[in-house]
Amino acid sequence: MNAHLQAIPQIASPVDSRALRTALGQFATGITVVTTRAAEGALVGLTVNSFSALSLEPPLILWSLRGSSPSLPVFESAERFVVNVLAEAQVEVSRRFALQVADKFDGVAHAENAWGQPLLHGAAAWFECRTVSRQAAGDHCLFIAEVERFTLSEAAPLLFHSGGYFALGSRL
Repeated sequence: MNAHLQAIPQIASPVDSRALRTALGQFATGITVVTTRAAEGALVGLTVNSFSALSLEPPLILWSLRGSSPSLPVFESAERFVVNVLAEAQVEVSRRFALQVADKFDGVAHAENAWGQPLLHGAAAWFECRTVSRQAAGDHCLFIAEVERFTLSEAAPLLFHSGGYFALGSRL
């Protein structure tokens, strides 16, 4: 018998949400902060690692937001938003935007784009997007958006794996 096959761990049931979350955490992701401006003018942002490229022609991205998030109504009504791909040095920015605090932007350097959307200083990349689709899926809302403009920097991205932050390390 193949020794590799003997090393297969027991598979947990998909209904065990804690085990599923742990297994999904084995997929390393980048960390983003998605930002927008609410209808009444307040700046809104949150840490997201469910960001993904969807299409090059047309240029589309997607991300998801938990249905119980207090920010969901703002993003559902927002025509535009910015995906700020965080750099290695922005762990504290990621943590700040993951909290439920009154002003997440307090003390965080940022500028506004042509549509008044916040761009966080120091990010590895910025994707300025226009929402084209929203769809409820399970306990989340999926957002699909067209990239209208993007900028990238020389900064290495911040990574997330198994519940922790990581730097990029060496390329294989």
